[in-house]
Parts: sequence; structure tokens; C-alpha cells
Amino acid sequence: MSIIAENLSKLGIVLPEPPTPLASYVGFVRHGDLVFVSGQIPMQDGVITQTGLLGAGVTIEEAAAAARICAINILAQVNIACEGDLERIAQCIKLGGFVASTPDFGDHPKVINGASDFMSEVLGKRGAHARAAIGVAALPMNVSVEVEAIFAIR
Repeated sequence: MSIIAENLSKLGIVLPEPPTPLASYVGFVRHGDLVFVSGQIPMQDGVITQTGLLGAGVTIEEAAAAARICAINILAQVNIACEGDLERIAQCIKLGGFVASTPDFGDHPKVINGASDFMSEVLGKRGAHARAAIGVAALPMNVSVEVEAIFAIR
């Protein structure tokens, strides 16, 4: 069993079939040794797990848990790009996190930590990445968080 598969198993995570894109795009694009993963929303078993705005009823903890689900969906996309061999991941290069929030909310990084921490837990040193955490007025389907990613693969 690979290190990444072991880490997923220890966390009790089975990678899902990635959600179908909601519009005119694909879940990921592979270009050379890079995989660009489209923004993933907190969808689990076909159900959106978190909607609403931070600063207007949604807590940081709830949104961080949603960001973690986004990260699981990202890894599911990368799994397909790697033809089922996650050990081909050389590095998570960058995460981009979008947080739906009120104008006075300022803790966007704490929300996106849910995705960042997951990458570190599962990928170890290969999970260290550059990042952006951006507040927005609204996201598709009223989700609270969306996360995109770039990976280097072997």
C-alpha cells in the first residue's frame, strides 16, 4: 500500500467519484507534469454539505470542514489524472480558496486551512503548497467555499 493510500486509510477516507462539473468545463487538465484541478465545492455523495456566508451564520469551523471536503474532491480528481496511482504526486504546488462572506469577515485563511491541513495530513511534505484565500460575495449554488489546485506529478 502506498504512503498516500495508507494516510487516507488512517483517516477513514475513501476517495469518491469526483463530482460532475456544473457548467462548461472539465474537472482537471493535465499539461506535461502539471495537473490543474478546477474549483471543487463541498459536495459529498451528490449533496452539497455547506451553503451560506461566513459572517452571516456560517462558522469558521463549519466552513473549514467544507474546505476539507473540497480538498478530498480535489484529490479524487488528481487520482484520475494519475490513473489511480497517487504516489505519482510529486507536489501540491498551489491551492486557491474562495470563501463566500460578508464584507466585514476577515478570517478567510482560517477557512482554507481545512483544505491545506488535509493536504499536509495525506501528502506529508508533498502537501506543502503556496496558497491564496480570497473572500467573495457569492459562489455557485450558494456554497460557502470552493477550492482549486495545481499539482506536479511524475
